[in-house]
Amino acid sequence: MNVLFALETENTALREDNARLKGLKGRPKLKPSGMEEGTNRPQGKGKRKKERAKRRSPVVNEEHKLSVDIPAGSRFKGYDDFVVQDLRLEGRVIRYRRERWLTPEGKLLVAPLPAGLRGHFGPELVRFILLQHHQGQVTTDRIVQFLNALGLSISKRQVLRLLSDDVGVFCDEANGVLRAGLESADWITVDDTGARHRNRNGVTTQIGDDRFTFFKTTFSKSRKNFLELLRAGYQDYVINAEALAYMRERHLAAAVIEQLDKHAQRTFADETAWSDHLDQLGISQLPHAGSGVHPDPIKIATEGALWGSIQAHGHLQNTVIVSDGAGQFRLDDHADCWIHAERLVHKLDSFNDEQRRAVEIERELIWWLYRDLKLYKKEPSRKRAAQLKARFKRIFSRKTGFAPLDRLLARLLDRIDDLLRVLDRPEIPLHTNGSENDIRCHVTKRKISGGTRSEAGRDARDAFLGLMKTCQKLGVSFFDYLGHRLDVQGVPTVPPLPDLVIAAKA
Repeated sequence: MNVLFALETENTALREDNARLKGLKGRPKLKPSGMEEGTNRPQGKGKRKKERAKRRSPVVNEEHKLSVDIPAGSRFKGYDDFVVQDLRLEGRVIRYRRERWLTPEGKLLVAPLPAGLRGHFGPELVRFILLQHHQGQVTTDRIVQFLNALGLSISKRQVLRLLSDDVGVFCDEANGVLRAGLESADWITVDDTGARHRNRNGVTTQIGDDRFTFFKTTFSKSRKNFLELLRAGYQDYVINAEALAYMRERHLAAAVIEQLDKHAQRTFADETAWSDHLDQLGISQLPHAGSGVHPDPIKIATEGALWGSIQAHGHLQNTVIVSDGAGQFRLDDHADCWIHAERLVHKLDSFNDEQRRAVEIERELIWWLYRDLKLYKKEPSRKRAAQLKARFKRIFSRKTGFAPLDRLLARLLDRIDDLLRVLDRPEIPLHTNGSENDIRCHVTKRKISGGTRSEAGRDARDAFLGLMKTCQKLGVSFFDYLGHRLDVQGVPTVPPLPDLVIAAKA
């Protein structure tokens, strides 16, 4: 039925297009601007109610009995319970009186401080500052004002130090989350957005799936930068079968590949060791892109060695990368986002009724195909995949008479493998909405707090925002997570997030 309906709809659209060319009026159709909304309209009349997440019942941790004046002869009939949720915010200044003892040997012994103290600040205060700044998106100035109003003596500089100093354990866990995700993911979605660091324009790259999120801010949007991020903290370069295959696929000179393949050394500890190896082989002295040579031997060889490192560490094994189509993300098994592809048609400038009509018809055909691809994901079959692929070719090989639209359709037709990756891998998403939702918190942070100045501040911001999003996806309270990592007494135990990411796959 779906096939017949799709064919009838497509034929109807083509008949109306022919009628328009003959000078006849077709029936107008108004469609919503968003493709996802266009395929998710509720059936029937009436508005669809939003599904509300189930809320946990509050745990009663304090109880007060209230009495009432009663006349003589009254009988007790139990209690009428009324639960009230409240919050207590107060500053606490604690003095630890540490015993000091002098041993017979003349050694001074001093009682140790409790775990979790960060200088003269306790773990609850540190948790509050981290939570407000990263999850609440509150600026440091306002945090200082609020804490001062509670009677605490703390400066902006001290708050900044609590936000960025001694957070190496969180940065390590963020890298561990990325490694766990890349080792176990069937697919990942990626995106990037602008960022300011040290008064320079940079870029924040997002990597994640439905279990984890990772952010990293750099000054480059190159493929080399993306490959370095996919190493998840490792610094090595590796020449292996995957690295050599990468170089051959990108048409690196056979002589260069042979040099790298026959050399005894295959692994290089860091970028310096790799650069020395290229110098030793004479590859660094070869003509490169700056002199008009393509492909650039240094660039392709370096990217290949990075890809070899990624594969050597077990990352991206049969993993599909879903992106908006940006060149740096096109690696190995790649899929294009349908929302971004349709957006190219939607944003096409049209100047008369015929051109607008051609764009509307094409968008309708794309929407219908997109909807059926979503249905295919639920019940995939080889026969249905062949039908959808043939339908894709018909839609994107149409000649509308509107030259810019025809050229765009031809370009999209060339991306058939990336746009129809879902036919072979029905578990992957058709869009990068997850990445755009993840990266929105980084955009909000940029608008509220501007940029970062120190390397520690940048790394801390990226790590905490990624950990916060990962906790949200795993159903872990970020408040409890911070409390457990900061040694706050009486908080629930939160296992390492990389372990939870692996467990979520199972």
